[in-house]
Amino acid sequence: MSKSNAVRVLGALAHEGRLEIFRYLVRLGFEGALAGAIGKRLSLSASTLSFHLSALKQAELVEARREGRTIVYTANFQTMNEMMAYLMKNCCVGSRDNADRD
Repeated sequence: MSKSNAVRVLGALAHEGRLEIFRYLVRLGFEGALAGAIGKRLSLSASTLSFHLSALKQAELVEARREGRTIVYTANFQTMNEMMAYLMKNCCVGSRDNADRD
């Protein structure tokens, strides 16, 4: 993951509502949830939820799949794993000189 992508992903998560939505979808795993169920569970209005889901989709943290007439939202685990790998890339390298590397 590039630094600019990491900033985009972290920026999308830097809002309490979006972070709650993403964490909820992570807990649900690949099953995901319908927008109405997410809104009800997290007490979010439809317009607020739509706004946040759009931001999360744009950051590639959430995927939407159509099942008949409904849309199921799931966490994008690939992006999540890439973000974690980016953050942990130089973890515990044992030298302060290496701490500034990208």
